[in-house]
Amino acid sequence: MMLKIERYLFGAWRLPAFAEAVLKGISQVILVENTVSGLLILIAILISSVRVGLIALLSACIATLIGWWGGADRDAVKQGLLGYNSVLAGISLSLYLGGSDRWVIALAGAAAAALLTAAMMHAMRGSGLPVLTLPFIVVTWFLLMASYRLSLFRLSPDLAPQDLSHWTLHPEGAIHLFRSLVDGVGQVYFQDGIWPCLLIWVAVLWGNWRLGIYAAIGSIAGWLTALGLGAEISLMNLGLYGYNAVLTILAVGAVFDAKSRWALLTGLIAAAVTVPVTAGIDTWILPYGLPALTLPFVLSTWLFLAARKVLPNL
Repeated sequence: MMLKIERYLFGAWRLPAFAEAVLKGISQVILVENTVSGLLILIAILISSVRVGLIALLSACIATLIGWWGGADRDAVKQGLLGYNSVLAGISLSLYLGGSDRWVIALAGAAAAALLTAAMMHAMRGSGLPVLTLPFIVVTWFLLMASYRLSLFRLSPDLAPQDLSHWTLHPEGAIHLFRSLVDGVGQVYFQDGIWPCLLIWVAVLWGNWRLGIYAAIGSIAGWLTALGLGAEISLMNLGLYGYNAVLTILAVGAVFDAKSRWALLTGLIAAAVTVPVTAGIDTWILPYGLPALTLPFVLSTWLFLAARKVLPNL
């Protein structure tokens, strides 16, 4: 059925290989390899912000071109594996930096993320662990920190450093359950709002219905864990305790070496672990004014995937 609809959308001809790689680079952010899913996600971002959507598209194009011209493995390029870190880096830098030069910096960061992805794919080849989104995190953090030394980089006021000695937790507030669960999926792409985030979830369902169900379960698991541990309701309502859980349950429960019958349960536990990890990382980087990004996802996923090498029943 989906193949028929894809043929209807694109006609009897296939998209050029470059366009497919670009769209898959967008969908690979959420661990889905599907051209239509990438297109739907791009539309969702454009609905929220045309500027951010264009940055996401151009970032994916830059990464694909680097892979193509650089002579990378063609299958990896076609699958979008060189693009997803660049997409995230481009989006995050365009949102967290200010000034008229942020477009240029964001696209330069996207190019740097592609190069770092290639380098880390080589360096980690023997470990048996996936690179995940670590290149995006490293590039984004370094360029944001450069704002304290280089006047060209202007940090967004939302990322002002805070003194831990004056930090106060605010776990009270009204709960917006449905929106927080939907935003938990959309925040993978730095999106909030019901319609863009719902469209992103539909894109995951389109690419793989099982992954779509897992994404919903991951968002619920992150929200419930955050509620049980007394997290700030305002952050929960924005889905900021959900997106790392979504990525982690997809990675641990379905995508990477998920052959055990307990893989879904392991993925669920790993998703819950991202909540205290997120809280700890947020506290650690609070004095620097940096966002946690997807580091909780990377650490939790590596923890369970590495343990699975010794404990295969996980």
